Parts: sequence; structure tokens; C-alpha cells
Amino acid sequence: MRTSLWADRLMALSVRVIGLVIMLAALAAAVASFFYNKTQEADQAERIAMQVNARLGDQLSILEAVRALYQSDRSTGGTSVRAYLAALQPETRAPGMQGVGVAIAMARGAPASVEARLRENYGRDITVWPASDQPVGFPIILIEPDNALNAAAIGYDMYSEPTRREAMRRAWLTGQAAASGVVHLVQERKAAHTQPGFLIYVPVYAERPLIDGGAAARVEEERIAPTIATAVGARPLEAFVYAPFRVHDLMTAVLGEQIEGIEGIEVVAGEGPSALRVFSHGRMGWDAHEQKLQVADRQWTMRISYGRFVDRLGRPLAILLFGVAIAFLAIQLHKMQHRRLGAFQALAEEKQRHAEDRELMIGEMAHRMKNAFARISALARITLRESTDLADFEKRFEGRLQALSASKQMLVTGAVDMVDLGAIIRRELHVAGWPAERLVGLADPEIHLGEDAAQAISLAVHELVTNSIKYGALAGRGDLRVSWRREGDEVQLDWIESELPDTPHIATESFGTQFIRTLIERQLKGSWTRQAGDRSLAVTIRWPLPAPD
Repeated sequence: MRTSLWADRLMALSVRVIGLVIMLAALAAAVASFFYNKTQEADQAERIAMQVNARLGDQLSILEAVRALYQSDRSTGGTSVRAYLAALQPETRAPGMQGVGVAIAMARGAPASVEARLRENYGRDITVWPASDQPVGFPIILIEPDNALNAAAIGYDMYSEPTRREAMRRAWLTGQAAASGVVHLVQERKAAHTQPGFLIYVPVYAERPLIDGGAAARVEEERIAPTIATAVGARPLEAFVYAPFRVHDLMTAVLGEQIEGIEGIEVVAGEGPSALRVFSHGRMGWDAHEQKLQVADRQWTMRISYGRFVDRLGRPLAILLFGVAIAFLAIQLHKMQHRRLGAFQALAEEKQRHAEDRELMIGEMAHRMKNAFARISALARITLRESTDLADFEKRFEGRLQALSASKQMLVTGAVDMVDLGAIIRRELHVAGWPAERLVGLADPEIHLGEDAAQAISLAVHELVTNSIKYGALAGRGDLRVSWRREGDEVQLDWIESELPDTPHIATESFGTQFIRTLIERQLKGSWTRQAGDRSLAVTIRWPLPAPD
């Protein structure tokens, strides 16, 4: 069985193309999986940011509602606000705020009206604090829920602190909610564990108009009414509704149990590397997703890291490795199949060679038998010519038959490891009836042959002897000269027959001649030449000697 070379090449190319396609598909799937997981995590981070923003929006709506309630009935602002917050329960419906409070305007050095409101709201004397150099102040007169932490803030003048004051000014001027920077809430004085905080302010404007019409362009306080603060270019202000926030409490209230599924999260107040970090949980990884938080009129940044190495990298890597393994397996299967086909082809070729050798051996055996009978017949004729009587013939003929038998037996069994070339030639010529004195003259150099070479040369010389007995000099009709010599790593054997009755015809080769050529060329890896001259025949055999061990 022999496969086509082009078919093999096409099959190999097809398998490699399929393997490449599988690898590219696996790579595409791995990249798609990576970006899908990344997009999925980005969507989750966006949903969390929306939750935080939605909660801040809900809490801002509560402040707006409290402002509307306060503006609707200023005379009973404290009582109505308390009742409203008690019914609304923002700490349950929108947890995360530390509370909701009201801070009213106060002229510098005139805290009497404010302290009266404090006494009205809490039933005890509470002093406004701390002392301030500002022309106006905004002390806290009410904060709900009424607990130990919030109690520490009652009476505190928030306008005396620069960070709070800056946010209150923005709310005053714009009429919109404004968030302060990060501060240390006064509530932290009573807290077991302090945490960063911030405040959101909503302005409550006064009902009566400015006395001076507000014509001046400067944004700063010009005059102080007992309960109304005025500023050039701004509406008169009566109070602020505000909410303090503890950042850790806010984030844990918004995130709830889902924070446990997040590897790391951090919140910074602002943007850029200089922004202050106000909240962190877990460990931030390389795969952080950044989201924006809208805190009233400020923008904060939240970074979320899920740390899903298996999902983000492990799964795409597994897909890629699986594709590479499949492609490699396909190529290896093709190689294995190719090797099997090669083995089948080699086996078929080996069987074909064995069949050829078997056919050759069968032909050689038939030829050997024919030659054996011819040789025995020739030996009988030669012996008959040499014998004086029947007893002499029997003696000579029996001895030559025994020599021939011994020669054949040696060739068949391979009884020796090394055989002298001269011994092989002399034995064959002796069996053929060459005179003893001429055998003694064959004294060329000793050349030892291995088993394979000895058998090949023996058979080749046997064929030469047989042909010469039948047609040439050993039939008693000519002269024979045999010689051999070593030339470097090669041996040359010369077989020359002369003074023959006729010039040999060598245009065609008999089976014996073909057999000799096959032995020389295939078994000895040598060469042979045959030339016919005027009533002569010259045969030259050359073959290499194996290198010594």
C-alpha cells in the first residue's frame, strides 16, 4: 500500500490549517470571555454606583421635604419637623444619614433668640458654641433622631468652621443643595470609632425682602437681622436644613450584604490622585472599576475591585489552553496516522522484498539443483577421462562428491566466522579437478572474509567454476588463471579464461550470471565486470572490506 505524496502533503496542510483555526477560535473565545467578564463586572460596579447615587438622592429629597415643611410653618418648625421625621423614619427607609437637623441664623454676640429656641426644643438650657469671629452664625437648634451622638452637636455653630462655611455659602448663593468637604463631625466626640464625615446643606430663605434692595455686588454679609442673615447679591437667609453623614455608616447601609462579594472598594472625595480617601474595604486589585458618585453639588469617585482572577483570567486562559490542546492533539493524531501509514507502507515494501527474495531463492534452488546435476555429470565425465579402470573411477568420483558435499554443507550452516578467500577458491577449484600443482601456485595474500561475504564469494566462485566446467576452461578446453589482491579498502578478484574453443557470447545474461551480479551488488555492495575477447573471458569482481571493529 503506497499513499500519494501530494495527498500526504495536502492532508498535512489541512490538519495544520484546522489546528490553526482551532487555536485562533480558542484565542478569540478567550478574549471574548475576558472582555465579557470585564463588561459584566463594570455593569455590576455601575449598578452599585447607581444604588449609592439613588440613596443620596432619596436623602436629599428628605432634606427638601423638611425644608418645605419648615417654610410652611416657621412658628412651630421644631415640633412639626420632629413629628414629620418620626413618621417618615428616614433612618429605616433611607439609612445612611446620621440625622436631619435645622440650623438658624444668629447675629454675632446675640445668641439669646437661638438659645431660647434650644430651650423650647429640648426643655433645658443649651449654650451656643463655639465663639466665632464671623458676623453671622448658624447654630444647630434641632437634630433628629435624638440620640447620644447627635446630642453632642446641639448648639454647635457650623458657620464658625471654614469647611462647613464654604459649603453653606454655596448653598446660600445658589439656592441648591451643597455638600461640604470631608470634616470631623462633632458627633465623633461621642463615637467609639471615629470615621470621616461630610454634610449636605439646603438653604431656607426668609419671606420678607431685603431692606436695601440687594443692589451691591459683593458676596459677603452686610447687616444682621435678629433671625435673618443677608448678603449683597443673595437672598436673605433664615436657616439651613442639613444632614450629617458618617461615610462608613453610609456605605455599609447602602451596600448591605453585597459588600461581602466585593474584593475591594474605596471612595475618594473628589477626583485625581490628590483626592482624599474616605472609605475603604478589602483589598484593591488590578481590575478596579471606577464610577462617579454625585454628592449634592460635588463629585466623588468610587473604585470597585472584584478580584475574580478565575473569571477574568483563569477562564479565558483555560479556554485558550483547551483550544491549544485540541489543536495539538489533532496535529499529533495526524502525525500518528502518518506514522502508521508509513509503517504499513514500509511493511508492504518489506513484504514485497521478501517475496522477491523468496522468488529469487526458489529460482536459485532450482538453478542449484540443475547446476548440481550438471556439475556431477561434468565431474563424472572428467573423472572418467582421468580413470584407468572402473575402480579408479569409483575412487576418484566418490572423493570429489564428498568434497562437493562438504563445501555445500559449510555454505549452508556457516560453520566459521572468518574464511580465507584463498581457501574458498582453492576448495572450489580442487572439487572441479584442478591439478594439485596449480592449486599450490595460488599463493596470493590472505584476505579474511566475514560470514556474509564468504558465502557470497563462495556462491559466486561456485557459479564461475560451474560455468567454466560446462562451457570453459575447466572442461579441459582452455586455460584458467585466478588471482586476487587488496587495493586500499577494496578487494579485486580476477578470473581469466583463455585459449577457449570459441569466443564466449555475453550479450545476454543467464540466470546464473544474474545471480552472481545480485550477490556482488546487493550483498557485497560491490561491482562486477565481464569482458569477452578473442577466445577469452575476463571477469573482475570488486567489493569493499568492512572496517575493523
